[in-house]
Amino acid sequence: MLVGIMLIISGLVLLTGVLGAIPALGKHLEKLGKWLGSFQTIIGIIALILGIWRWSIPSGLMLIIAGLVLMIGILPAIPAMGKHLEKLAKILAGFQVPIGIIALVLGILALL
Repeated sequence: MLVGIMLIISGLVLLTGVLGAIPALGKHLEKLGKWLGSFQTIIGIIALILGIWRWSIPSGLMLIIAGLVLMIGILPAIPAMGKHLEKLAKILAGFQVPIGIIALVLGILALL
């Protein structure tokens, strides 16, 4: 259940610029996504740790990917692997919207 909630939160943050296009709920989801975006790095760290701790495919893998994209700003500060993780996160950031959609759908499915 915790993995599902974290996937939904990560998905909302990753989809912040796109959520407004959803009829009826779009404005409210966009507002929630922007508010959650102020905690983007913290959410990314939690998602990465939870994805490693609760490793499973596809949920754990998606949490790791979403976590890397969300914490792109602090990755260079990690000794030894920071530069490589930053390059990987920048590549993944190009796919932010599909990653956000997949994370959101997997999160909803995990809670059902």
